[in-house]
Amino acid sequence: MTSTPEGGSAVPCATPAPPSSLSPSRAADFMQCPLRYRFRVIDKLPEKPSEAATRGTVVHAVLERLFDAPRAERTAVRARAMVPVEWERLLAQKPELAELFADDEAGPGAERLARWLESAERLVDRWFSLEDPTRLEPAERELYVETALESGLVLRGYVDRLDVAPSGDLRVVDYKTGKAPRAEYAADALFQMKFYALVLWRLHGVVPRRLQLVYLGSGDVVTCDPTAEELRGVERKLLALWEAIQRATESGDWRPRPSRLCDWCDHQPVCPAFGGTPPVYPLPTMRRPPGAEERA
Repeated sequence: MTSTPEGGSAVPCATPAPPSSLSPSRAADFMQCPLRYRFRVIDKLPEKPSEAATRGTVVHAVLERLFDAPRAERTAVRARAMVPVEWERLLAQKPELAELFADDEAGPGAERLARWLESAERLVDRWFSLEDPTRLEPAERELYVETALESGLVLRGYVDRLDVAPSGDLRVVDYKTGKAPRAEYAADALFQMKFYALVLWRLHGVVPRRLQLVYLGSGDVVTCDPTAEELRGVERKLLALWEAIQRATESGDWRPRPSRLCDWCDHQPVCPAFGGTPPVYPLPTMRRPPGAEERA
């Protein structure tokens, strides 16, 4: 939980350091709001756990570990039974999550926990209407991938599932516990998948045949078959993004970008857009020579 002393500046929870790599989530943070990126990556300000994010973690764990069972035993009944088990496993690792279901004005915590577990079970159930795990044998699950581009930029992330066909074709699968976005926002979600595709291409020399987003909240499956040219475009975008991050890191100029996403941001108390004061910038800054911005 964020600690906010007098004056409205949050206390960082770890030693600040310049960014050294880029992941899909952090790239999305910078594109949505540079100041939020700074708070998360440089200041490392703590954030309160949420029921939605925690549910996503539990559901992902169930879908990952279900494949440990023999094909015939990968049933919806088994998967639903795994939900409370994975919640207890996560709670043992992060005891602070218990505060999500403490007794409060919203009602007894035990009742809210039961409803929350049921909501996670419904998401798991819906997956069986979208994919048949008895016909799948993933090559990798929760696969950590990392590569360095020629520029030196390190890209990294976790792939939920990687399927490899007998022909060698790769299918990259990502589970989303929310609903599929409207068509005008679909490109943002696919950008994450193309990020993973670029990393796998650079690692293995093979462009993934298919990228697949499985939206458990709405029961939609969104696919994309990327081309090498598309992934080169993604690489150029990431390089430009990284240059912007480096400029902000050197100058200390991290500006908020208010949007509807602010409603879910923990950092409003220290955000200038909401009258807050950010923590003192913890890294040395470098003054750019006159005209450098125009030449960049």
